[in-house]
Amino acid sequence: MTAKHWLCLLLGTMVSAAGPAPLLAAAPQPLKAVEIREYEGQKLGSVTDFHENSIQGAPAVDIGKYRLLIDGLTEKKAAFSYGELQKMPHTKRLIELNCVEGWTVKALWEGIPLRELLKAAPPKPEAVTVVFHCADGYDTSLPLKEVLARDLIIADRINGLTLPKEQGYPFILVAQDKWGYKWARWIVRIELSRNTNYRGYWERSGYSQAGDLDGPILDR
Repeated sequence: MTAKHWLCLLLGTMVSAAGPAPLLAAAPQPLKAVEIREYEGQKLGSVTDFHENSIQGAPAVDIGKYRLLIDGLTEKKAAFSYGELQKMPHTKRLIELNCVEGWTVKALWEGIPLRELLKAAPPKPEAVTVVFHCADGYDTSLPLKEVLARDLIIADRINGLTLPKEQGYPFILVAQDKWGYKWARWIVRIELSRNTNYRGYWERSGYSQAGDLDGPILDR
């Protein structure tokens, strides 16, 4: 028997004695989030159905530095990191967004009721208006009474997904029964004001201050 044969026999004996080599387990892969397309028997639109109509392009918000500021006519100011906001009570709403451009999308929104946020920054008695300021310079407003009566939310999820950048990440105001220009996106600041006629970006151009779906689109 040659030296080569002896070597093969020796290696085979060593493998048999040690048993088969253990298989290395593959690292677990995170599951990809799946968009919900139906909720409580109703068909939902998709995140891809929204039109990108920001005033300066969808801004990239640095979530590590992000702070949602609540100030103005409040008993005290409040500022929340994205992580802190994720721990706050969330609720779900099935609501359709209607754009003055003529398109609509029904979606499942999940977010924080504004009344919960205002517990940390209670409005002063003279505060009557809530102004929403956005990362791209956009702004709009709603009456404080209406915000509370409708129990409006700022959403950080849509159809079971983290709100995409194009739809307003990290937060969008879900202003049900209002035209889309009242749905402030990329919210960075919520200001309480005494100005009952605060006019935001599109309102300054003549769009309805109320923004109601069943009312006129333009103020005359």
